[in-house]
Amino acid sequence: MVETIVFGMEQLEKLAKSIAKKAKAKTGNITLEEFPDGESYIKFDNPVKGKNIVLVQSLHPNANNNLVELFFAGRTAQELGAKSVTGVVPYLAYMRQDKRFHDGECVSNKHMAHLVNNSMDKLITVDPHLHRVHDMADLFYIHHRKVTANLAIADYIKKKFNRKKAVIVGPDIESSQWAKRIADKIGFESAIFLKDRFSSRKVKINVTTELDWKGKDVVIIDDIISSGHTMIEAIKEIKKRKPRAVHCICVHGIFAEGAFEKMKKAGAKTIVSCNSIPHK
Repeated sequence: MVETIVFGMEQLEKLAKSIAKKAKAKTGNITLEEFPDGESYIKFDNPVKGKNIVLVQSLHPNANNNLVELFFAGRTAQELGAKSVTGVVPYLAYMRQDKRFHDGECVSNKHMAHLVNNSMDKLITVDPHLHRVHDMADLFYIHHRKVTANLAIADYIKKKFNRKKAVIVGPDIESSQWAKRIADKIGFESAIFLKDRFSSRKVKINVTTELDWKGKDVVIIDDIISSGHTMIEAIKEIKKRKPRAVHCICVHGIFAEGAFEKMKKAGAKTIVSCNSIPHK
């Protein structure tokens, strides 16, 4: 039987150990350092020849650096004779850059995919942002699999909230694939709002379904919280309706530009994300 070794990169050692334990595989060590001029230094501290190698790397924070490290590590493992290289990339950056909105812009998602395709044999990711690109196969020709955090989030909500005293909300149509599906699975009442986007930092939330919000826990679910503007505007609209409390849950917590603190200030009682992106 071919041995499998799981390597955790950039703060994901804990997740790598958890994956290795469930897969009954070994964990390895990979040295990731930076030369004085800023270039990356990468070294496998375990022999990889003839082994199935798993690289666990999230593409945030430091998306550019992490992507280059992942590419270098994957290519190096292949050059050293690994039987296979699998990238477990919980958060796949650049997926939102899926269209040339203005002349001269780079459509970054396909170039990110090019690097992955040329350094991996397999890719596993969690709830990738599929908007204008509907199928991972349009970007990745290697074996790929997308998994969802819906079950984990559903279990969390079921344990934390009373079904009769809580409402699940999706802040826009795109979020329904998380909010609506999770609500239906655990039998919670739900509503999906509509969003008008005017810029990357200016949105307007329209409450299209009026429920009995008063005195209830309202749980807003989305895939990504980046600048937090969508969540903040949703929180403001819900707070007008006198809920008991507002809670925010996401798969990928980027929390750019002080989003976490801004959401708290807007009225979020709790903010929870999955561990696809490392946080202190």
